Amino acid sequence: MRRRRGDHRAQPSSPGPGLSADGRHDDEPAARGRRTRPRRDYGVTASAMVAEFDDVAGWTADAVEQLGERHAIPAACRGSASPAALAWLAEACELSAGVRLLDVGAGAGGPAAWAAERFGVRPILLEPMPAARRAAARLFGLPVIAGDGRRIPLRTGSADAAWCLGVLCTVQDKAAVLGEIHRVLKPGASLGLLVVIARGPQLLPVPDGNHFPTQGELVDLLAGAGFEIVEQIDQPGGMPLSWSRRAEQVAAVIATRHRAEPAYALAAHQGERFTRLFASGQIAVRLIHAVSRSAGHPRKPRMEER
Repeated sequence: MRRRRGDHRAQPSSPGPGLSADGRHDDEPAARGRRTRPRRDYGVTASAMVAEFDDVAGWTADAVEQLGERHAIPAACRGSASPAALAWLAEACELSAGVRLLDVGAGAGGPAAWAAERFGVRPILLEPMPAARRAAARLFGLPVIAGDGRRIPLRTGSADAAWCLGVLCTVQDKAAVLGEIHRVLKPGASLGLLVVIARGPQLLPVPDGNHFPTQGELVDLLAGAGFEIVEQIDQPGGMPLSWSRRAEQVAAVIATRHRAEPAYALAAHQGERFTRLFASGQIAVRLIHAVSRSAGHPRKPRMEER
């Protein structure tokens, strides 16, 4: 499952491997995420996923250590979420001090660290990629569990809230991931999603390892897993210059150190494909707030059915 993608893809330019200053791929709205740990010998798709979500995470931690800790959250949110998207999700989920927040596909830990700093939540990170797990521990000292969303090693009903940012488009069995998140959430608990959705036929090449759901498919998947959508919006635009500047500085260090490496080229290729898809309008980012229904709770009509 994932690292992440964010909710910003329309940025001016980016020095990173296909990533925009706000957090993912250049000129895209940022929304992707953590993924199931692919092995490097599984082929091109696995190698691209490892490069995008594992290698880049490790490079990010190294660059932040050189530049300073103020760069950590913006850099670790690259491709995951902007401050505006994180604020919308946090307010929608009514995060507060002491809330046990599960971040599924947490990547290098930027969004979880942001929520802990701003709202005092107690984050638990779930991440399959080893370098990303090490980056989250190095940068933020947060508890990170090795694993992906198809089998979450937590007790049933043990989480107060969950985030899953830019992850669903990177897994094929989305129903299994959403079902597991539902299992570990308390009844009535909030789920915040950042999802890249398909808007019509995919006429251009899709980034390796990505499977974009349509809006209707996403609604049905959530309902089938036991969630009720409360509200949803398109990605908020823009981010403060102070945030994007720090992310760009980290990306520049990464480019200087790793531009000649094959993994850098693979990550850049992924970003280029996202850029073209976003620019063509074939994909878009949605922020969704849903709540976990208890067993036996009747399913409400889809929002578009009302």
